[in-house]
Amino acid sequence: MNISEAPQNGAFGGGGGGGRDGRVISSKRACKGKMNKDPFEVLGRDLMFEALSHLDAGSTALCLLVSSDWHGVASSDRLWTSKCEELWHGKAHIPRMSRARGLSKLTAYSLSIMDSKRTHITQDDLCDHAWEFHFTRAVPEYWQNLDPYWTGTFPIMRRYFHPDGSQTADPGDKVWGGHESGYTTVTTFDSEGKIRQHYVRINRWPKMSVSRKQDWSWRMSNILFSYSSIPDAHKEGGTGPLCPVE
Repeated sequence: MNISEAPQNGAFGGGGGGGRDGRVISSKRACKGKMNKDPFEVLGRDLMFEALSHLDAGSTALCLLVSSDWHGVASSDRLWTSKCEELWHGKAHIPRMSRARGLSKLTAYSLSIMDSKRTHITQDDLCDHAWEFHFTRAVPEYWQNLDPYWTGTFPIMRRYFHPDGSQTADPGDKVWGGHESGYTTVTTFDSEGKIRQHYVRINRWPKMSVSRKQDWSWRMSNILFSYSSIPDAHKEGGTGPLCPVE
């Protein structure tokens, strides 16, 4: 049998457009067509919201770039409220800038992340928090014996910073002694505008280096004493500067 005599239209049990293979091809084409569609069109707004609610913040942020429809869902306060709550859970301080009235939850989340990386302490930070104070091992034993941190008694001594540049302690503080105390914050920059030095000084005592902990609390210390900010995430309106600080 030559080629011109070969059976056609499914004579061997296979293939024309109305046979099984044709239906498979049509089905594949239909599936491919759906797969090429925007998930937003297939799922709709409510299901897209449900899907994005299971993503982490970074992945959700990427969805903002897909299209205006995706952006509308991925930027909703309803979606980012839970992500903000998750981010703030267990943190010592919540940035004031993220609690500003009228701010979207997406912006609040972004500002919180930005502020959490800040190690430049401001007067707002100093004055907004109460601070636990204790001596280091380097001080004479006499001072350690007055310090509840070393004697194992409570409460730990506290210090308070005020906007007028003064510092105070709790009544009855054995170390304080009623003397006047003030503080200064010092920041120096190099020729490229980057911070070269940043420290806090109490009266004429050695300058204190400043660091930030993973829970967003602050620590200031020198060879003689150490300060740690006391958690106050419950504080109405948040704490720290209202505007971003480099």
